[in-house]
Amino acid sequence: MTCWLMKSEPGTFSIDDLAAAPKQTTSWDGVRNYQARNFLREMKIGDEVLFYHSSCREVGIVGLASVVREAHPDVTAFDPESDHFDAKSRQEDPTWFVVDVRFERKFDRVLSLQALKDNPKLADFALTRRGNRLSVMPVSAAHRREILRMIG
Repeated sequence: MTCWLMKSEPGTFSIDDLAAAPKQTTSWDGVRNYQARNFLREMKIGDEVLFYHSSCREVGIVGLASVVREAHPDVTAFDPESDHFDAKSRQEDPTWFVVDVRFERKFDRVLSLQALKDNPKLADFALTRRGNRLSVMPVSAAHRREILRMIG
């Protein structure tokens, strides 16, 4: 099992939205960064996801999800009515992909970005590095253990 961190703006899609989704499952669509897209294509069924709220009052890790379907084409890229439309992406050779994730649990509290930055064991964690704006990133086993220890 691999662990990933996936960021979402709660005004767009929150951990509560995932919990309320049919079967508590949704496609993680709208990724339009090539490196983040490549990470989506590496994900396997059963991989763990740290769900992170960004661009909000209290940014941080808010819960857990899991990958329940591996990478498949992001159909929003083909829909001219979608905010995620990409005229260059073709159905026969898609550029963008999604994975399906399922809600596992919401934490009792937000594990804030500042708390993550303040932990020396997470000094080399991609999320805490200056300038990292990826919406999807891998989490090492050591970082995963420390994050889950911090959440309690």
